[in-house]
Amino acid sequence: MPGQEWTIDEQDQFIAEALERDEARLRSFIRKRVIDTSDAEDVLQDVFYELIQTYRLMKPIEQVTAWMYRVARNRITDLFRKQKPASLNEASGAGEDAPSFEDLLPSEDDGPDALYARTLLLEALDEALEELPENQREVFVAHELLGKSFKELAEETGTPVSTLLSRKRYAVLHLRRRLEELKDSFETK
Repeated sequence: MPGQEWTIDEQDQFIAEALERDEARLRSFIRKRVIDTSDAEDVLQDVFYELIQTYRLMKPIEQVTAWMYRVARNRITDLFRKQKPASLNEASGAGEDAPSFEDLLPSEDDGPDALYARTLLLEALDEALEELPENQREVFVAHELLGKSFKELAEETGTPVSTLLSRKRYAVLHLRRRLEELKDSFETK
């Protein structure tokens, strides 16, 4: 309650009750907006940490649940601001030696076999694009191939930037997986 001084035990009890009451719903709220499980858990822990810090500074919050959701939304926004959109031209994040899209494509200058392999990979990319759900394919094509920004896409479609980023990330992961499978099949022949 505002204006009320709380003892440490009362604060601990209040925080424990709030966490027990709201943790599952808050985790679900965050997971619907953040794809990566570890990022989602980090956001959740940030919310809990901020709740504890606020109470330790003797600043009780009237509507704790609403406050935690507001903090969660702010942390999710911060997370998306820090993230770069996934791209086929960057390493997959599976390690420093993960192949980029350019690494997967043989050079046109390496002779007829390389040119044939490159053609097969580009055809496989087209097929993999067709396998994607329409919303993922549209975001990927608009951003990677047509060069549209996520802000432009959000304005055109009315879809939040975070949703567009998520769709593109899923598309890139699928496309990389398919291209790596094809490359592996070349290497085993």
